[in-house]
Amino acid sequence: MEQLYAICRVAVAPLRSSPSDKAENTSQLLFGDQVEIIQKEDQWWYVKGTYDDYEGWVDFKQFELIATAQFAADADCRFIVPLQGLNIVTDANGGHYYLSPGGNLPSFKDSHCLIGGTSFEVTFTPARFVFTDLEMLIASARFFLNTPYLWGGRSLFGIDCSGFVQIVFKLNGIKLRRDAWQQAEEGLIVDFLQEVQPGDVAFFDNDEGKIVHVGIMLNSSEILHASGKVKIDPIDGQGIYSNELHRYTHKLRIIKRYV
Repeated sequence: MEQLYAICRVAVAPLRSSPSDKAENTSQLLFGDQVEIIQKEDQWWYVKGTYDDYEGWVDFKQFELIATAQFAADADCRFIVPLQGLNIVTDANGGHYYLSPGGNLPSFKDSHCLIGGTSFEVTFTPARFVFTDLEMLIASARFFLNTPYLWGGRSLFGIDCSGFVQIVFKLNGIKLRRDAWQQAEEGLIVDFLQEVQPGDVAFFDNDEGKIVHVGIMLNSSEILHASGKVKIDPIDGQGIYSNELHRYTHKLRIIKRYV
């Protein structure tokens, strides 16, 4: 059976748990994200994202089929939407698309990118998928401060804890998987809180020992994470202490380093 591929042609497309507009939003695909189509059911496609292998249902109207050759040519994220407040691409009819940081700009050349058969003019300078330094990574994380929490979110319009970590690291040339428990399987262990460096990632578990939360360490006593909104909270050996609730809200399990 021939493999079918598609690419996201809207700013943000929900990835759902079942083929229905009422289904849970488990993740999001951003402009230029590619998928492999596994199954079709009416207007719905069951897909696997090629960046992180995350699977779910999407509305086909938010995607465009692409040839295998184009899929292969743009499989790696070389040019991405940068960290700035207003990123606009325009189609041939002058239609504006307002993009969130971390989206992809496939086949970028001469201020244009290609989404299937549609050329878009890129009105900003793209970022490259490369690591610069920890200072830039922390600046990227701080950029998302006050972004509202949204289960399954990966954009400035709403983001969840693991989506936040994944996008921040993507913007700095480091590929991580989608969910917190998957991210916890990567990287090197930091044995003690006192050994934390900025950019280390802390994971938190529930009473059953399941990883349920994640955030980016600013130092050994502060963490930047998405809970209600992206914010900075104090952390110690027990976990995250919420100044709003006046109690510990997340129990520390492990700290990992990817850089």
